Amino acid sequence: MAHNLKLISAAVLAAAFSTVVMAQTFSALRGATPLNQVGPAPPMTPQQNSSVREPRNYPEQPPVIPHSIEGYEISTNANKCLSCHARTRVRESQAPMVSITHFTDRDGQFLASVSPRRFFCTKCHVPQHNVQAPIENDFVDIDSLLKRGGAGGQR
Repeated sequence: MAHNLKLISAAVLAAAFSTVVMAQTFSALRGATPLNQVGPAPPMTPQQNSSVREPRNYPEQPPVIPHSIEGYEISTNANKCLSCHARTRVRESQAPMVSITHFTDRDGQFLASVSPRRFFCTKCHVPQHNVQAPIENDFVDIDSLLKRGGAGGQR
């Protein structure tokens, strides 16, 4: 019993010590900031602002926003995005219309206007920033995977 108590005490001490050490050097993304402290905020970067549509990397990916939306109001009272992307405004604005999927309610019924559950665009669609990735990224888009071939990779 005394031997088991010593082993448990040693394990608890080792865990506590390793947690303190990890808190000191946990992640390169945090820099030198320990886990129990808040580090400095990264600098704000400007949003991309172009009319070029970005390619999608996987099926059903929501399109990214290629232009700045700084100052846009998207609230229960207003949605600035719809001033260009609404069905009735696309001819004038030359912006792509919101997807037909945005006009269905949760029961699959088609509506005359954008569904309230799809009204807040930035829940799925995000603006882009020209920044360096903080860590190495080996993401491969779906088309590159399909080109490699293999099981289920043939079109």
